[in-house]
Amino acid sequence: MFAYAVREFEGPQTMTQYARNGEIRIAVEDLGGAGGHPLLLVMGLGTSRFWWPDGLAAELVRRGFHVAAYDQRDAGQSTHLPAARHTGPPVAALLRRSPSAYTAEDLTDDAIAVLDAFGWQRAHLFGHSMGGLVAQRIAIRHPGRVLSLTSSAAVPSDARGLRVLRYLHVAPLVKFARLHYPATPEGDLGLAVALARILAASGQRITEDDVRDLVAKEAAHQVTSFRDAKAQSRQIGAAWSGGPLRRITAPALVLHGAQDPLVRPGAARDIAAAVPSARLRIVPDAGHFLSRDLWSVYADEVHALAGRLPTRPTG
Repeated sequence: MFAYAVREFEGPQTMTQYARNGEIRIAVEDLGGAGGHPLLLVMGLGTSRFWWPDGLAAELVRRGFHVAAYDQRDAGQSTHLPAARHTGPPVAALLRRSPSAYTAEDLTDDAIAVLDAFGWQRAHLFGHSMGGLVAQRIAIRHPGRVLSLTSSAAVPSDARGLRVLRYLHVAPLVKFARLHYPATPEGDLGLAVALARILAASGQRITEDDVRDLVAKEAAHQVTSFRDAKAQSRQIGAAWSGGPLRRITAPALVLHGAQDPLVRPGAARDIAAAVPSARLRIVPDAGHFLSRDLWSVYADEVHALAGRLPTRPTG
């Protein structure tokens, strides 16, 4: 694996870095806190790094982390693979037996390429949704590179195929499939609001202000990953054969919203039960969407987990 960073200016104040894993180019962003403890953010299915709220990143920086986020392959500004011939919703990829475009191991190796690009020998991981699943697998496949693992709103890495569905609520999947918005700036904003409302906790008020910045950043970088169902199918279809959760040796935290409308809290309980010494935190009134009221709560939890480690250089 060959990894390096390339800085490319994309506007008067915007700069994207790239790491490389073989032929795959991974878009990376430094979110601040240079000199702090390295923390890599891993976002979920079909979404770019811009879905990490600036406010959450700022809370993490204030707690002493040097924060970076990246676009997984087939998302954001990272390499997108050739379109597959299949049709249907992304979740259907769980049921297909055809060869996948890449493996789940490849997804973990992309993250290691990012660490190499930053010169981080080891780092803390914070993964949300499918990013939490990928973070679990990074900790299994590359234990020497992981200082701590925070898995948020994710399904267990040990679940495969139809077993994944037992952790999901069906209603949001149906709602996702029914969303149709024009590919215009207004349509992108409307779609992002609709997605956030589906993922929010019951009774939580979501407005355009909650997603406006992320949509604007994606537009500035010509990114609309959340519209690419085929890319999402390739991510879901990436097969894993890298071992069980019990192999995780890093200190681990499992976060989950008690009102997550997409992933059942049972998923978090099963992760915490399988990972040695993992701590489980079910957050009351929290959904799947990283809403403003969760930023300081989650940052405190990640910081407390890191505090369990002895003080030592981490770069």
